[in-house]
Amino acid sequence: MPVRLVFLGPPGAGKGTQARILEQRFGVKQISSGDLLRANLAQGTELGRQAEQYMRRGELVPDSLVVAMIDRELQQHSGAFVIDGFPRTVAQAEALDRLLDEHGWPLDAAIHFQADRETLIARLSARWTNPRNGRTYNTLTNPPRVPGIDDEDGGPLVQREDDQPDTLAKRLEVFELQTQPVIEYYRKAGKLVEVDALASVDAVAARINKATGATASSEAR
Repeated sequence: MPVRLVFLGPPGAGKGTQARILEQRFGVKQISSGDLLRANLAQGTELGRQAEQYMRRGELVPDSLVVAMIDRELQQHSGAFVIDGFPRTVAQAEALDRLLDEHGWPLDAAIHFQADRETLIARLSARWTNPRNGRTYNTLTNPPRVPGIDDEDGGPLVQREDDQPDTLAKRLEVFELQTQPVIEYYRKAGKLVEVDALASVDAVAARINKATGATASSEAR
């Protein structure tokens, strides 16, 4: 059976790394709300143009537009998927549930990546990003083969300005306030699976596989 997951957790908890592992091993499509927004903006889609109007005014992109982008992507990958970076509020979680119900794609689990703030700040301070596609590395836990160079496209990596300790502490505090209600939402729905994000990459992957029953036969159809 296809595996359909939501990843919840603060920046630096390893969600992107685990999503890529599922994608590579089991054909699970990784869907990042941030990547989708950037792609729609770059491609000049109708949804991207609508989102850009809000962004130019310094306003948040409405949930309805983000959900529409996710809907468009899911219709191309209705088998196995993991959504990373969404939902971040209960309203978004409810909107996502309605979308999945409409298509008959029940969510298997919401994976909660648990980690303490101090360790996350250390991790994020060591994070480097490929500005061309959003792929990330970490000099502590997941370093590139060549420092400062992306493994796949050979281009330079950069460190984001918001990956600084003071800014990170504020980001994590905001995340915790926003996301705790979402965690409780999925807990009440019996969908929540908690993992120790500070364990090794392989240990976290094994925990997710065991909890969700992911196997090589779970490839997207």
